[in-house]
Amino acid sequence: MSGRLQHKSALITGAGSGIGLESSILFAQEGSNVLLVDVNLAAAEKTAAIIAQKYPNVKAVAVKADVGKEDEVKSAVDAAVNAFGRLDVIFNNAGIMHPADDNALNTEEKIWDLTMQINVKGVWWGSKYAILAMRNNPTDEAKGLHTGGSIINTASFVASMGAATPQLAYTASKGAVLSMSRELAMVHAREGIRVNTISPGPLKTPLLMDFLNTPEKRDRRLVHLPMGRFGEAVEVAKAALFLATDESSYMTGGDLKVDGGLTSSYVTPLGEPVLPPPRSLV
Repeated sequence: MSGRLQHKSALITGAGSGIGLESSILFAQEGSNVLLVDVNLAAAEKTAAIIAQKYPNVKAVAVKADVGKEDEVKSAVDAAVNAFGRLDVIFNNAGIMHPADDNALNTEEKIWDLTMQINVKGVWWGSKYAILAMRNNPTDEAKGLHTGGSIINTASFVASMGAATPQLAYTASKGAVLSMSRELAMVHAREGIRVNTISPGPLKTPLLMDFLNTPEKRDRRLVHLPMGRFGEAVEVAKAALFLATDESSYMTGGDLKVDGGLTSSYVTPLGEPVLPPPRSLV
């Protein structure tokens, strides 16, 4: 443990799997207490158990919450403050990509509304209640703790470019997260509250693999990736860790792309070796 988040406390949504799981473990490794939020309590508790075994000097508390419900988001933030005395970081990571999400002609309104409820309103509510909590953080100069904090919101590469596989509601929701986060950053910068986004590329996580459920869909995505492979959740978690630490203290309103070069490429290289993914921390 190198202590990059020593004495700090974080709330991570979607902590039971994928990016949220890997981020929770990384944050704990760096000394942060973590409130693990997931709609699947058993999954969050499993993450808490991993942390308790690996890093017994930090607190890891599992909480069940649906980020599509404002009262549950508020309760989760309150739980973090009650458990740890402060909230320094929130990673609004939970989201959905519904398998019935399609193009403008085929996507049903209920799929659109559900996606916006979770992916956009969930981030709004998480940011809102985190801001209120961060304003009240106690100052401890000896430990380098002050009011303010870091808000990290998961956007996507599709917030910046169209998706080859139709997913209209998801794409629109992530564009909203990106623009909303920029405005939050401007409004709250003088309070010491930083707001940044991470835009992952296609990852080998259950969320995407359940959506890319045929070889044709997977190949359609891979052909656009200069690195020739899907990313790993731990690679995005490392970016979230950077935004959570004071190493990114002069960053707000930014978007950190972790996409294998996808948004920078017009064509992909051929015949290049495919690098192996990094070792998981789990």
